Amino acid sequence: MTEHQPVPSQAAEAPAVVDTSVRSPAQRSRTFAGILINTGVANITTSYLWFALTFWVYLETRNVIATGVIGGAYMLLIALSSISFGTFVDRYRKLAVMRFAAGFTLVMFVLSGVLFLLTPAALMLDLTQPWFWFLTMIILIGAVVENMRNIALSTTVTILIEPDRRDKANGLVGMVQGLMFIITSVLSGLSVGLLGMGWTIVVSLVLTALAFAHLLTLRMPEEVRAAATDAQGGFDLRGSLAAVLAISGLFALILFSTFNNFIGGVYMALMDPYGLEMFPVEVWGAVFALGCTGFIIGGALIGKFGLGSNPLRTMLIAVIAMGALGAVFTLREWAWLYVAGIWLYLVLVPFVEAAEQTVIQQVVPLPRQGRVFGFAMAFESAAAPVTAFLIAPIAQFWIIPYARSVGGAAQLAPLLGEGTSRGIALVFLVAGIIMIIAALLAFLTPVYRRVSESYARAAAEAAEAATSGTSAEP
Repeated sequence: MTEHQPVPSQAAEAPAVVDTSVRSPAQRSRTFAGILINTGVANITTSYLWFALTFWVYLETRNVIATGVIGGAYMLLIALSSISFGTFVDRYRKLAVMRFAAGFTLVMFVLSGVLFLLTPAALMLDLTQPWFWFLTMIILIGAVVENMRNIALSTTVTILIEPDRRDKANGLVGMVQGLMFIITSVLSGLSVGLLGMGWTIVVSLVLTALAFAHLLTLRMPEEVRAAATDAQGGFDLRGSLAAVLAISGLFALILFSTFNNFIGGVYMALMDPYGLEMFPVEVWGAVFALGCTGFIIGGALIGKFGLGSNPLRTMLIAVIAMGALGAVFTLREWAWLYVAGIWLYLVLVPFVEAAEQTVIQQVVPLPRQGRVFGFAMAFESAAAPVTAFLIAPIAQFWIIPYARSVGGAAQLAPLLGEGTSRGIALVFLVAGIIMIIAALLAFLTPVYRRVSESYARAAAEAAEAATSGTSAEP
Protein backbone atom coordinates (compact mmCIF):
# COMPACT_ATOMS: atom_id res chain seq x y z
CA MET A 1 0.00 0.00 0.00
CA THR A 2 1.24 3.47 -0.86
CA GLU A 3 0.44 4.88 2.54
CA HIS A 4 3.04 2.67 4.23
CA GLN A 5 5.97 3.27 1.92
CA PRO A 6 7.58 5.92 4.18
CA VAL A 7 7.67 3.56 7.16
CA PRO A 8 10.28 1.03 5.95
CA SER A 9 12.56 3.78 4.60
CA GLN A 10 12.44 5.57 7.93
CA ALA A 11 13.15 2.33 9.73
CA ALA A 12 16.37 2.04 7.77
CA GLU A 13 17.62 5.44 8.93
CA ALA A 14 16.13 5.35 12.44
CA PRO A 15 19.22 3.86 14.18
CA ALA A 16 21.19 6.98 13.22
CA VAL A 17 18.57 9.15 14.90
CA VAL A 18 17.21 7.04 17.76
CA ASP A 19 19.16 4.35 19.58
CA THR A 20 16.77 2.45 21.85
CA SER A 21 19.54 0.05 22.88
CA VAL A 22 21.10 2.71 25.11
CA ARG A 23 18.70 1.83 27.92
CA SER A 24 16.05 -0.76 28.66
CA PRO A 25 12.32 -0.17 27.99
CA ALA A 26 11.77 0.27 31.73
CA GLN A 27 14.42 2.99 31.92
CA ARG A 28 12.98 4.73 28.88
CA SER A 29 9.54 4.58 30.45
CA ARG A 30 10.87 6.28 33.58
CA THR A 31 12.35 9.07 31.47
CA PHE A 32 9.04 9.47 29.67
CA ALA A 33 7.28 9.68 33.03
CA GLY A 34 9.66 12.48 34.08
CA ILE A 35 9.04 14.40 30.86
CA LEU A 36 5.30 13.83 31.17
CA ILE A 37 5.14 15.06 34.76
CA ASN A 38 7.28 18.10 33.96
CA THR A 39 5.07 18.97 31.00
CA GLY A 40 2.03 18.54 33.23
CA VAL A 41 3.45 20.99 35.76
CA ALA A 42 4.20 23.46 32.96
CA ASN A 43 0.66 23.10 31.64
CA ILE A 44 -0.64 23.72 35.16
CA THR A 45 1.16 27.06 35.34
CA THR A 46 -0.23 28.35 32.05
CA SER A 47 -3.74 26.98 32.56
CA TYR A 48 -3.83 28.27 36.12
CA LEU A 49 -3.13 31.81 34.97
CA TRP A 50 -5.34 31.52 31.91
CA PHE A 51 -8.32 30.18 33.87
CA ALA A 52 -7.84 32.90 36.47
CA LEU A 53 -7.81 35.61 33.82
CA THR A 54 -11.07 34.28 32.36
CA PHE A 55 -12.75 34.07 35.78
CA TRP A 56 -11.49 37.52 36.76
CA VAL A 57 -12.64 39.37 33.66
CA TYR A 58 -16.10 37.80 33.68
CA LEU A 59 -16.65 38.54 37.37
CA GLU A 60 -15.53 42.15 36.90
CA THR A 61 -17.43 42.81 33.66
CA ARG A 62 -20.17 40.11 33.41
CA ASN A 63 -19.49 40.15 29.68
CA VAL A 64 -19.46 36.85 27.78
CA ILE A 65 -18.01 38.58 24.74
CA ALA A 66 -14.81 39.22 26.71
CA THR A 67 -14.52 35.56 27.77
CA GLY A 68 -15.35 34.42 24.24
CA VAL A 69 -12.71 36.68 22.72
CA ILE A 70 -10.10 35.54 25.27
CA GLY A 71 -10.76 31.85 24.66
CA GLY A 72 -11.14 32.27 20.91
CA ALA A 73 -7.94 34.30 20.59
CA TYR A 74 -6.04 31.63 22.51
CA MET A 75 -7.18 28.88 20.17
CA LEU A 76 -6.68 31.09 17.10
CA LEU A 77 -3.05 31.80 18.01
CA ILE A 78 -2.47 28.09 18.60
CA ALA A 79 -3.92 27.43 15.14
CA LEU A 80 -1.66 30.05 13.54
CA SER A 81 1.53 28.99 15.36
CA SER A 82 1.28 25.20 15.53
CA ILE A 83 2.80 24.57 12.11
CA SER A 84 5.85 26.60 13.12
CA PHE A 85 5.99 24.69 16.40
CA GLY A 86 5.87 21.38 14.57
CA THR A 87 8.59 22.51 12.18
CA PHE A 88 10.92 23.36 15.08
CA VAL A 89 10.15 20.05 16.78
CA ASP A 90 11.22 18.21 13.61
CA ARG A 91 14.39 20.29 13.16
CA TYR A 92 15.77 20.23 16.71
CA ARG A 93 16.19 17.84 19.61
CA LYS A 94 12.97 17.46 21.54
CA LEU A 95 14.34 18.43 24.97
CA ALA A 96 15.96 21.55 23.48
CA VAL A 97 12.57 22.59 22.08
CA MET A 98 10.92 22.00 25.46
CA ARG A 99 13.55 24.09 27.26
CA PHE A 100 13.18 26.98 24.84
CA ALA A 101 9.40 26.98 25.24
CA ALA A 102 9.66 26.89 29.04
CA GLY A 103 12.12 29.79 29.14
CA PHE A 104 10.05 31.92 26.75
CA THR A 105 6.88 31.38 28.79
CA LEU A 106 8.69 32.40 31.97
CA VAL A 107 9.81 35.67 30.37
CA MET A 108 6.28 36.49 29.17
CA PHE A 109 4.77 35.84 32.59
CA VAL A 110 7.34 38.16 34.16
CA LEU A 111 6.29 40.88 31.71
CA SER A 112 2.61 40.31 32.58
CA GLY A 113 3.41 40.79 36.27
CA VAL A 114 5.24 44.05 35.59
CA LEU A 115 2.35 45.39 33.50
CA PHE A 116 -0.24 44.43 36.11
CA LEU A 117 1.82 46.04 38.87
CA LEU A 118 2.28 49.33 37.00
CA THR A 119 -1.29 49.75 35.65
CA PRO A 120 -4.06 51.17 37.90
CA ALA A 121 -6.93 48.73 38.45
CA ALA A 122 -9.55 51.09 36.98
CA LEU A 123 -7.64 51.32 33.71
CA MET A 124 -6.89 47.59 33.62
CA LEU A 125 -10.58 46.69 33.84
CA ASP A 126 -11.76 49.23 31.26
CA LEU A 127 -12.21 47.09 28.16
CA THR A 128 -12.25 50.21 25.98
CA GLN A 129 -8.66 50.91 27.02
CA PRO A 130 -5.68 48.92 25.69
CA TRP A 131 -4.18 47.83 29.03
CA PHE A 132 -6.38 44.81 29.69
CA TRP A 133 -5.86 43.61 26.13
CA PHE A 134 -2.08 44.09 26.43
CA LEU A 135 -2.11 41.99 29.60
CA THR A 136 -4.24 39.35 27.89
CA MET A 137 -1.97 39.17 24.85
CA ILE A 138 1.21 38.83 26.94
CA ILE A 139 -0.26 35.99 29.00
CA LEU A 140 -1.78 34.46 25.88
CA ILE A 141 1.50 34.44 23.95
CA GLY A 142 3.31 32.83 26.86
CA ALA A 143 0.61 30.17 27.16
CA VAL A 144 0.58 29.51 23.41
CA VAL A 145 4.35 29.04 23.14
CA GLU A 146 4.18 26.57 26.03
CA ASN A 147 2.04 24.38 23.75
CA MET A 148 5.16 23.70 21.68
CA ARG A 149 6.05 21.30 24.48
CA ASN A 150 2.90 19.25 23.88
CA ILE A 151 3.89 18.61 20.26
CA ALA A 152 7.38 17.58 21.39
CA LEU A 153 5.83 15.34 24.06
CA SER A 154 3.91 13.38 21.41
CA THR A 155 7.15 12.65 19.54
CA THR A 156 8.87 11.48 22.73
CA VAL A 157 6.23 8.75 22.94
CA THR A 158 7.52 7.46 19.60
CA ILE A 159 11.14 7.66 20.76
CA LEU A 160 10.77 6.20 24.26
CA ILE A 161 7.76 3.85 24.24
CA GLU A 162 7.39 0.50 22.50
CA PRO A 163 4.80 0.49 19.65
CA ASP A 164 2.36 -1.88 21.34
CA ARG A 165 2.23 0.34 24.45
CA ARG A 166 1.85 3.75 22.83
CA ASP A 167 -1.94 3.89 23.13
CA LYS A 168 -1.60 3.31 26.87
CA ALA A 169 1.14 5.95 27.11
CA ASN A 170 -1.17 8.39 25.34
CA GLY A 171 -3.81 7.50 27.92
CA LEU A 172 -1.37 8.52 30.65
CA VAL A 173 -1.03 11.86 28.88
CA GLY A 174 -4.79 12.23 29.25
CA MET A 175 -4.54 11.46 32.96
CA VAL A 176 -1.92 14.16 33.47
CA GLN A 177 -4.06 16.63 31.54
CA GLY A 178 -6.98 15.78 33.80
CA LEU A 179 -4.89 16.33 36.90
CA MET A 180 -3.81 19.66 35.41
CA PHE A 181 -7.42 20.78 34.99
CA ILE A 182 -8.33 19.72 38.53
CA ILE A 183 -5.46 21.62 40.11
CA THR A 184 -5.84 24.71 37.95
CA SER A 185 -9.60 24.88 38.41
CA VAL A 186 -9.30 24.81 42.19
CA LEU A 187 -6.30 27.12 42.35
CA SER A 188 -7.68 29.60 39.83
CA GLY A 189 -11.04 29.94 41.56
CA LEU A 190 -9.47 30.28 45.00
CA SER A 191 -6.81 32.68 43.76
CA VAL A 192 -9.25 35.05 42.09
CA GLY A 193 -11.73 34.84 44.96
CA LEU A 194 -9.29 35.06 47.87
CA LEU A 195 -5.99 36.49 46.63
CA GLY A 196 -6.85 38.58 43.60
CA MET A 197 -5.29 38.64 40.15
CA GLY A 198 -1.96 40.15 41.24
CA TRP A 199 -0.99 37.32 43.59
CA THR A 200 -2.26 34.82 41.03
CA ILE A 201 0.37 36.09 38.60
CA VAL A 202 3.03 35.75 41.32
CA VAL A 203 2.08 32.11 41.99
CA SER A 204 2.20 31.33 38.26
CA LEU A 205 5.70 32.82 38.04
CA VAL A 206 6.98 30.62 40.86
CA LEU A 207 5.49 27.45 39.35
CA THR A 208 6.84 28.29 35.89
CA ALA A 209 10.34 28.85 37.26
CA LEU A 210 10.31 25.53 39.16
CA ALA A 211 9.17 23.59 36.09
CA PHE A 212 11.89 25.21 33.98
CA ALA A 213 14.58 24.36 36.53
CA HIS A 214 13.47 20.71 36.68
CA LEU A 215 13.41 20.45 32.89
CA LEU A 216 17.11 21.35 32.79
CA THR A 217 17.90 18.19 34.79
CA LEU A 218 16.22 15.74 32.37
CA ARG A 219 18.17 13.74 29.76
CA MET A 220 17.06 11.64 26.78
CA PRO A 221 20.13 9.82 25.37
CA GLU A 222 18.01 7.75 22.95
CA GLU A 223 17.74 10.79 20.68
CA VAL A 224 21.26 10.61 19.26
CA ARG A 225 20.75 13.72 17.15
CA ALA A 226 17.95 15.74 15.65
CA ALA A 227 16.21 13.71 12.95
CA ALA A 228 17.40 14.28 9.38
CA THR A 229 14.25 16.03 8.28
CA ASP A 230 13.13 17.75 5.11
CA ALA A 231 11.57 20.60 7.14
CA GLN A 232 12.28 24.00 5.60
CA GLY A 233 12.54 27.35 7.42
CA GLY A 234 10.48 28.19 10.48
CA PHE A 235 7.00 27.75 8.98
CA ASP A 236 7.03 24.71 6.72
CA LEU A 237 3.40 24.70 5.61
CA ARG A 238 4.21 22.92 2.36
CA GLY A 239 6.19 20.23 4.17
CA SER A 240 3.50 19.84 6.82
CA LEU A 241 0.81 19.38 4.22
CA ALA A 242 3.00 16.98 2.24
CA ALA A 243 3.65 14.93 5.38
CA VAL A 244 -0.08 14.66 6.03
CA LEU A 245 -1.01 13.83 2.43
CA ALA A 246 1.75 11.21 2.16
CA ILE A 247 -0.33 8.92 4.36
CA SER A 248 -3.62 8.04 2.70
CA GLY A 249 -6.57 9.09 4.83
CA LEU A 250 -4.50 10.95 7.45
CA PHE A 251 -6.15 14.27 6.65
CA ALA A 252 -9.52 12.62 7.22
CA LEU A 253 -8.32 11.42 10.64
CA ILE A 254 -7.47 15.02 11.55
CA LEU A 255 -10.88 16.11 10.28
CA PHE A 256 -12.57 13.50 12.47
CA SER A 257 -10.67 14.82 15.50
CA THR A 258 -11.87 18.32 14.66
CA PHE A 259 -15.47 17.29 15.42
CA ASN A 260 -14.58 17.51 19.09
CA ASN A 261 -13.22 21.03 18.71
CA PHE A 262 -16.34 22.48 17.09
CA ILE A 263 -18.38 21.80 20.19
CA GLY A 264 -15.32 22.73 22.26
CA GLY A 265 -15.60 26.28 20.94
CA VAL A 266 -19.13 26.52 22.32
CA TYR A 267 -17.98 25.28 25.71
CA MET A 268 -15.01 27.65 25.62
CA ALA A 269 -17.26 30.67 25.22
CA LEU A 270 -20.14 29.69 27.48
CA MET A 271 -19.22 26.98 30.01
CA ASP A 272 -17.57 29.35 32.52
CA PRO A 273 -20.38 31.97 32.30
CA TYR A 274 -22.95 29.21 32.86
CA GLY A 275 -21.05 27.85 35.85
CA LEU A 276 -20.38 31.29 37.33
CA GLU A 277 -24.10 32.13 37.13
CA MET A 278 -24.82 28.94 39.10
CA PHE A 279 -21.96 29.01 41.63
CA PRO A 280 -19.72 31.57 43.41
CA VAL A 281 -16.27 31.72 41.80
CA GLU A 282 -14.54 29.80 44.63
CA VAL A 283 -17.17 27.06 44.43
CA TRP A 284 -17.18 26.98 40.63
CA GLY A 285 -13.42 26.34 40.56
CA ALA A 286 -13.88 23.39 42.93
CA VAL A 287 -16.92 22.11 41.02
CA PHE A 288 -15.09 22.22 37.71
CA ALA A 289 -12.17 20.46 39.36
CA LEU A 290 -14.54 17.69 40.43
CA GLY A 291 -15.77 17.39 36.86
CA CYS A 292 -12.18 17.24 35.63
CA THR A 293 -11.56 14.03 37.57
CA GLY A 294 -13.23 12.56 34.49
CA PHE A 295 -9.99 13.24 32.60
CA ILE A 296 -8.11 11.03 35.03
CA ILE A 297 -10.69 8.25 34.81
CA GLY A 298 -10.69 8.37 31.00
CA GLY A 299 -6.90 8.34 30.82
CA ALA A 300 -6.73 5.52 33.38
CA LEU A 301 -9.16 3.43 31.34
CA ILE A 302 -7.00 3.87 28.24
CA GLY A 303 -3.84 3.14 30.25
CA LYS A 304 -5.41 -0.11 31.47
CA PHE A 305 -7.31 -1.36 28.43
CA GLY A 306 -5.93 0.59 25.45
CA LEU A 307 -8.07 1.81 22.56
CA GLY A 308 -8.99 -1.48 20.95
CA SER A 309 -8.00 -2.75 17.53
CA ASN A 310 -9.43 0.32 15.75
CA PRO A 311 -8.69 3.61 17.56
CA LEU A 312 -10.59 5.59 14.91
CA ARG A 313 -13.82 3.72 15.66
CA THR A 314 -13.26 4.34 19.35
CA MET A 315 -12.78 8.05 18.61
CA LEU A 316 -16.04 8.45 16.70
CA ILE A 317 -18.05 6.56 19.30
CA ALA A 318 -16.62 8.91 21.92
CA VAL A 319 -17.53 11.96 19.80
CA ILE A 320 -21.14 10.74 19.48
CA ALA A 321 -21.37 10.28 23.24
CA MET A 322 -19.88 13.75 23.80
CA GLY A 323 -22.48 15.30 21.53
CA ALA A 324 -25.26 13.55 23.43
CA LEU A 325 -23.90 14.83 26.74
CA GLY A 326 -23.58 18.36 25.38
CA ALA A 327 -27.20 18.27 24.31
CA VAL A 328 -28.65 17.16 27.66
CA PHE A 329 -26.43 18.34 30.53
CA THR A 330 -28.13 21.75 30.71
CA LEU A 331 -31.69 20.73 29.88
CA ARG A 332 -32.54 21.82 33.42
CA GLU A 333 -30.65 24.30 35.58
CA TRP A 334 -29.67 21.61 38.06
CA ALA A 335 -26.19 21.72 39.56
CA TRP A 336 -25.87 17.92 39.78
CA LEU A 337 -26.83 17.51 36.10
CA TYR A 338 -24.30 20.10 34.97
CA VAL A 339 -21.47 18.63 37.04
CA ALA A 340 -22.29 15.05 36.01
CA GLY A 341 -22.40 16.11 32.36
CA ILE A 342 -19.01 17.82 32.59
CA TRP A 343 -17.53 14.78 34.30
CA LEU A 344 -18.78 12.31 31.70
CA TYR A 345 -17.77 14.60 28.84
CA LEU A 346 -14.23 14.84 30.18
CA VAL A 347 -14.02 11.05 30.63
CA LEU A 348 -14.38 10.87 26.84
CA VAL A 349 -11.93 13.61 25.84
CA PRO A 350 -8.77 11.48 26.37
CA PHE A 351 -10.19 8.82 24.05
CA VAL A 352 -10.44 11.30 21.20
CA GLU A 353 -6.98 12.75 21.77
CA ALA A 354 -5.22 9.43 22.40
CA ALA A 355 -6.81 7.79 19.36
CA GLU A 356 -5.48 10.43 17.01
CA GLN A 357 -2.01 10.42 18.56
CA THR A 358 -1.75 6.63 18.47
CA VAL A 359 -2.60 6.43 14.77
CA ILE A 360 -0.13 9.20 13.84
CA GLN A 361 2.67 7.66 15.91
CA GLN A 362 2.06 4.33 14.18
CA VAL A 363 1.99 5.42 10.53
CA VAL A 364 4.01 8.67 10.27
CA PRO A 365 7.85 8.66 10.13
CA LEU A 366 9.55 10.31 13.13
CA PRO A 367 11.26 13.07 11.05
CA ARG A 368 7.80 14.27 10.01
CA GLN A 369 5.82 13.70 13.18
CA GLY A 370 6.39 17.19 14.58
CA ARG A 371 4.88 18.82 11.52
CA VAL A 372 2.01 16.34 11.36
CA PHE A 373 1.16 16.92 15.03
CA GLY A 374 1.58 20.67 14.49
CA PHE A 375 -0.67 20.62 11.43
CA ALA A 376 -3.26 18.61 13.34
CA MET A 377 -3.13 21.05 16.26
CA ALA A 378 -3.45 24.01 13.88
CA PHE A 379 -6.37 22.54 11.96
CA GLU A 380 -8.24 21.34 15.02
CA SER A 381 -7.58 24.49 17.05
CA ALA A 382 -8.96 26.65 14.24
CA ALA A 383 -12.38 25.07 14.73
CA ALA A 384 -12.83 26.27 18.31
CA PRO A 385 -12.28 30.02 17.76
CA VAL A 386 -14.69 29.98 14.84
CA THR A 387 -17.51 28.79 17.06
CA ALA A 388 -16.31 30.81 20.07
CA PHE A 389 -16.18 34.09 18.13
CA LEU A 390 -19.56 33.40 16.55
CA ILE A 391 -21.38 32.07 19.58
CA ALA A 392 -20.25 34.64 22.18
CA PRO A 393 -21.81 37.74 20.53
CA ILE A 394 -24.85 35.83 19.30
CA ALA A 395 -25.49 34.54 22.81
CA GLN A 396 -24.80 37.92 24.44
CA PHE A 397 -27.00 40.05 22.18
CA TRP A 398 -29.76 37.72 20.97
CA ILE A 399 -30.10 34.28 22.55
CA ILE A 400 -29.62 35.21 26.23
CA PRO A 401 -31.93 38.30 26.08
CA TYR A 402 -34.53 36.23 24.23
CA ALA A 403 -34.37 33.42 26.79
CA ARG A 404 -34.71 35.90 29.68
CA SER A 405 -37.66 37.71 28.16
CA VAL A 406 -41.15 36.75 29.32
CA GLY A 407 -42.14 35.33 25.94
CA GLY A 408 -38.87 33.52 25.33
CA ALA A 409 -38.81 31.97 28.80
CA ALA A 410 -42.35 30.68 28.31
CA GLN A 411 -41.49 29.12 24.94
CA LEU A 412 -38.30 27.44 26.18
CA ALA A 413 -39.69 26.22 29.50
CA PRO A 414 -41.25 22.94 28.21
CA LEU A 415 -37.93 21.88 26.66
CA LEU A 416 -35.29 23.54 28.85
CA GLY A 417 -37.11 24.34 32.08
CA GLU A 418 -36.78 27.64 33.87
CA GLY A 419 -33.71 29.54 35.00
CA THR A 420 -31.46 32.48 34.24
CA SER A 421 -29.20 30.57 31.82
CA ARG A 422 -31.74 28.99 29.46
CA GLY A 423 -30.22 30.81 26.49
CA ILE A 424 -26.86 29.15 27.06
CA ALA A 425 -28.63 25.80 27.49
CA LEU A 426 -30.27 26.26 24.08
CA VAL A 427 -26.88 26.80 22.46
CA PHE A 428 -25.48 23.65 24.12
CA LEU A 429 -28.46 21.62 22.92
CA VAL A 430 -28.11 22.63 19.28
CA ALA A 431 -24.32 22.17 19.29
CA GLY A 432 -24.64 18.66 20.73
CA ILE A 433 -27.15 17.58 18.10
CA ILE A 434 -24.88 18.86 15.31
CA MET A 435 -21.96 16.92 16.80
CA ILE A 436 -23.92 13.65 16.85
CA ILE A 437 -25.01 14.02 13.24
CA ALA A 438 -21.49 14.81 12.03
CA ALA A 439 -19.92 11.79 13.75
CA LEU A 440 -22.62 9.41 12.51
CA LEU A 441 -22.07 10.59 8.95
CA ALA A 442 -18.32 10.04 9.34
CA PHE A 443 -18.90 6.35 10.01
CA LEU A 444 -20.45 6.04 6.54
CA THR A 445 -17.54 7.53 4.57
CA PRO A 446 -15.08 5.44 2.51
CA VAL A 447 -12.26 7.40 4.14
CA TYR A 448 -13.19 5.96 7.55
CA ARG A 449 -12.72 2.46 6.19
CA ARG A 450 -9.40 3.33 4.51
CA VAL A 451 -7.92 4.89 7.65
CA SER A 452 -9.05 1.93 9.74
CA GLU A 453 -7.43 -0.50 7.30
CA SER A 454 -4.23 1.58 7.16
CA TYR A 455 -3.83 1.52 10.93
CA ALA A 456 -4.51 -2.22 11.13
CA ARG A 457 -1.90 -2.93 8.46
CA ALA A 458 0.73 -0.68 10.08
CA ALA A 459 0.12 -2.28 13.48
CA ALA A 460 0.51 -5.75 11.98
CA GLU A 461 3.79 -4.73 10.31
CA ALA A 462 5.12 -3.33 13.61
CA ALA A 463 4.17 -6.52 15.46
CA GLU A 464 5.83 -8.69 12.79
CA ALA A 465 8.99 -6.57 12.91
CA ALA A 466 9.12 -6.83 16.71
CA THR A 467 8.80 -10.62 16.51
CA SER A 468 11.60 -10.90 13.93
CA GLY A 469 13.87 -8.61 15.96
CA THR A 470 13.99 -5.74 13.44
CA SER A 471 12.55 -2.25 13.70
CA ALA A 472 9.69 -0.99 11.56
CA GLU A 473 8.77 1.86 13.84
CA PRO A 474 8.06 5.28 12.34
